[in-house]
Amino acid sequence: MRALTAALAATLLFSAPAMGATYVYVSNAEDGDIGLYTLQADGTLKPGQKFKAEKPVMPMTVSPDKRWLVAAVRAKPYSAYAYGIDKASGALQPAGTGPLAESFPYIAFDRTGRYVLGASYGANLVSVNPFANGKVGEPLQVIPTARNAHSIITERSNKYVFVPHLGTDQVFQFVFDEKSGRLAANTPPVVQMKQGSGPRHIINSPDGRFLYLLNELTATVTTMAIEPGGTLKEIGSVSSLPADSKFTPGAPRPTPGRNVDNDIWASDIHVTPDGRFVYAAERTGSTINLLASDGNGKLTYVSSTPTETQPRGFRIDPTGRYMVVTGEKSDTISSYAIDRDSGVLKLLGKYPTGKGSNWVEIVSFE
Repeated sequence: MRALTAALAATLLFSAPAMGATYVYVSNAEDGDIGLYTLQADGTLKPGQKFKAEKPVMPMTVSPDKRWLVAAVRAKPYSAYAYGIDKASGALQPAGTGPLAESFPYIAFDRTGRYVLGASYGANLVSVNPFANGKVGEPLQVIPTARNAHSIITERSNKYVFVPHLGTDQVFQFVFDEKSGRLAANTPPVVQMKQGSGPRHIINSPDGRFLYLLNELTATVTTMAIEPGGTLKEIGSVSSLPADSKFTPGAPRPTPGRNVDNDIWASDIHVTPDGRFVYAAERTGSTINLLASDGNGKLTYVSSTPTETQPRGFRIDPTGRYMVVTGEKSDTISSYAIDRDSGVLKLLGKYPTGKGSNWVEIVSFE
């Protein structure tokens, strides 16, 4: 009986599923590929394979079920590259390419995983592509908007979509039909932001009550409350730069003849899963800037951390313990530990990357 019990225990031990892994994907625009790293338990990274796309591959998005990664190539013919994600190794298996309406600096799945939404800075539009079984279909809707549409997200209910526009200092508000995949203007269709602020990237707070909007030209972060009916209400803004910063407000790029050496040039924004800390990247000074949240949408500047040169993208892992940062002019990426109490970053390591590294996705399997 004891022998049988021991044998059964051994069988259960060796047949139990392996512990989940966390994978980091970095798009390298100038190399036209996507790098894979494995996030170790201590927050360090183990570099892995690179997977072919085309130049310049930039924004990426992961399906809600974690089965698929889609990357957008920003040169003609504008294309979306879809890959299956292998849970055991993190390897990307090419599943096909699909046409995009334009050059997109930002793409995002809706919360059903059936549609890929895109915002085009250069073409001043948004679009929706269907997605099924690893295939990106022909655009089913293309909507002209305003100058420099820079990002696009759904809020937590998947009923509403928001699109910051850097060139007109507006956030467009849409109603989203997840059955048909179509967008329709909400009422009102836009929220006007402060002139010269340059709305860029926008993210949901983990509790779904707020959106945090990063303004590229001033590095301010604006907290927006989501009102009934899916409209936004500004409830406050705070600078993500230190009070003694010598940088000055920037201008939409490209601006021929302008000296941009001292211009503010904010890029990306993310929040920890517990909602306590918000981070914003600024490219001119190459910093990641920490804001603390009081839980009701009010943010307070805490500190700045030097990082990779010209940080274009970063991401926080699902545990909220680690951050990975890329720099467009760096040949390395950095991983950081996030202090649970203060939010302050501690550098854990730098790792080789490709040229023009710009976008980070992190996928964790339990």
